[in-house]
Amino acid sequence: MNSIDLSIVVASYNTKDLLSKCLLSIYDNTREINYEVIVVDDCSKDDSPQMVRECFPKAKLICNDVNLRYAKTNNIGLKAAAGRYGLLLNSDVEVQPSAFDNLVKFMDAHPDAAAAGPKLINPDGSIQHCIRSFPGLIPMIFQSLNLHLFWPNNPITNKYYNTDFDYSKAQVVDSIGTTSFIIRRSTWENYGMLDERFSLAFVDLAYCYMLKKQNQKIYYVPDAVVLHYGSQSINQSGIKEISLLHEALRRFYDLYYAPEDNILKRSLIRLGIKLREIINLMEYRISSNKRVWRSPNVSSASKRPIKPS
Repeated sequence: MNSIDLSIVVASYNTKDLLSKCLLSIYDNTREINYEVIVVDDCSKDDSPQMVRECFPKAKLICNDVNLRYAKTNNIGLKAAAGRYGLLLNSDVEVQPSAFDNLVKFMDAHPDAAAAGPKLINPDGSIQHCIRSFPGLIPMIFQSLNLHLFWPNNPITNKYYNTDFDYSKAQVVDSIGTTSFIIRRSTWENYGMLDERFSLAFVDLAYCYMLKKQNQKIYYVPDAVVLHYGSQSINQSGIKEISLLHEALRRFYDLYYAPEDNILKRSLIRLGIKLREIINLMEYRISSNKRVWRSPNVSSASKRPIKPS
């Protein structure tokens, strides 16, 4: 019988101070389950590994020789996991009391759950919207053009962002971000780990989309709460990450939607993605908000990029 309930995989890249707070919050607020912490450092230059060795000797530390980015780094952690469940956790979070205890309890009580995610909150305590649907590429293109910022609650991007979602109720969802994401061992053993054709952007959507196609259920769990600062690693290289984001969007479209579209529609959508990239790059250069991803209900405290230590 497996004595470890949960393997917590923390992917880290140049966020030493945030990582320290993240690990401290895990150890301070997880008391009712048996767990292990696996930190996978993605070739950081800020002495993150040394900090983990000195301050958190209980954590298992894996250091990548080269920068492999999000999907591969998390998969390395899952491969090293010994728990009944694996939990992918960004380094820019602070775990709230009993969050992971409650996630494990929920998964134990819901054997139909392939994976689940907690409630995410901003530093000011407001809800951070983390539920997504698969409405097709048109709403996603308008989302990436930030229509939701200029026209809040519009019917186009609402299909993607689910801005009317009831965050007080546990329920099955199409997709939830992998900021804090618990996966049943049988899920990744039977259906696979994160899709390494995506390096960072759209990794969560691609994985949830794959599970949905396999008729597997993903749940949102409000009794588990995690504070999320948001995108602190990618905000360090904004221009590069915007280009990589659009490359991932093109790949997501080509893999999951394009085969069902005619030549004209494929051409128009790919043109739309390219125009979106040009607009986002221009906006980034002239805007004071240097945040790569902009979603509804992200507090101002989360919008400020944190410089690497």
